[in-house]
Amino acid sequence: MTATTPPAAAQSATQHSPVNQRRAVAALVALSVSAFTFVTAENLPGGLLTLIAPDLGRSTSEIGLLVTAYAAVVFLASLPLSRLTRRFPRRYVLAATTAVCAIGSLWSAFAIGYADLMAARMFTALGQALFWAAVAPAAASLFAPAVRGKMIARLTIGNSLGPVLGVPLGTWVGQQTSWRTAFLLFSVVSLAACVAMAVAMPDVTPEQGGTARGTDPSMRRFVVLMVVTALLVTGGFIMITFVTQFLLETAGFPDKYLSMLLLGQGAAGVAATVLIGQVLDRRPWHAVLASLGLLTGALMLLWALGHVPAIALVGLALFGVAFSAIPPALSFLCMQVAPGAVESASAISSSVFNLGIAGGAALGAWVVAADGVGTVPLFGAMFVLAALAVLAADLRAASPRATAREGAARVTRRRP
Repeated sequence: MTATTPPAAAQSATQHSPVNQRRAVAALVALSVSAFTFVTAENLPGGLLTLIAPDLGRSTSEIGLLVTAYAAVVFLASLPLSRLTRRFPRRYVLAATTAVCAIGSLWSAFAIGYADLMAARMFTALGQALFWAAVAPAAASLFAPAVRGKMIARLTIGNSLGPVLGVPLGTWVGQQTSWRTAFLLFSVVSLAACVAMAVAMPDVTPEQGGTARGTDPSMRRFVVLMVVTALLVTGGFIMITFVTQFLLETAGFPDKYLSMLLLGQGAAGVAATVLIGQVLDRRPWHAVLASLGLLTGALMLLWALGHVPAIALVGLALFGVAFSAIPPALSFLCMQVAPGAVESASAISSSVFNLGIAGGAALGAWVVAADGVGTVPLFGAMFVLAALAVLAADLRAASPRATAREGAARVTRRRP
């Protein structure tokens, strides 16, 4: 007698994680903590802007360029580093990148002058360049295909906690002690994440986890995704890089409320990250579209009424919700439409993301120097609105093609 597998059991088998579920979750937490350290390291100068500038004898625009240079290194190094390390186990590659973050943050804490701090930032950025190229495929490979969108969203809780916990905590520590102590603190956090990564991460290759290639490869949609990414991140980081200066000078909040304000923005972002995980596996493109619309509205509100403290609070919360919902959706979509190897596509996506960060920080510095921080949200909204238009046009063009494919599939099913 031949044993047969019941349909329900067969369906359940296809949903199983390729590794032990508890270890997969532990690894996901370690990866999320690493993501937290990198997002914090990248954006910490924004929270410490008004402390670093006078200490080093530089303008806030020049301190903003620390974010620009950091992002430029990630942009240039992501794809080459991804290709150089593709034969090494992801467990050790990701642990090594977090070790670089720990060393770079320690260097930043003891930097002698502006040039030395810039060098420390660029060194840290090398670790981030490789981390973002490898982390999403590595995390997704630990879980069944049906829940990968949700798990990527949970991974990016670490991204959201960077603004909600990392930057406000760093800002508060900097205000109580010095900006150098803030960098020293996150060097310790990065070291702990590195150790956790080496212990918890199982050895699962992208091929074993089914994340080596895109599930629905499309060069056209990948290009659209990259254009949307570049535009929206540029617009977002025009605002993010100078948010503390905007809150102090335009909204008129006292220094002592800065940490609390950034904490509130980040809390809204964490909530958005959790919520988008519930829809990401079903409608990822429309999730990005809705987030872009909300982000445009938040920036316009900050530009028009940001001088009113209560309205600035609302705009800041909406900005946190909209912007934090986007990275997990972009990572998940990149894994779907990657026209070749997913890690190469992720490296390109990371480069484009950081091109947007660099461009946003540089444009924000120019706007602040030329016209003051009050017009920063308006310039950011222009770029986000352009991203919204590109994505809406692509979704409209894709609808007839999808309908035609569904019709052809129905005809095929009806044939005897």
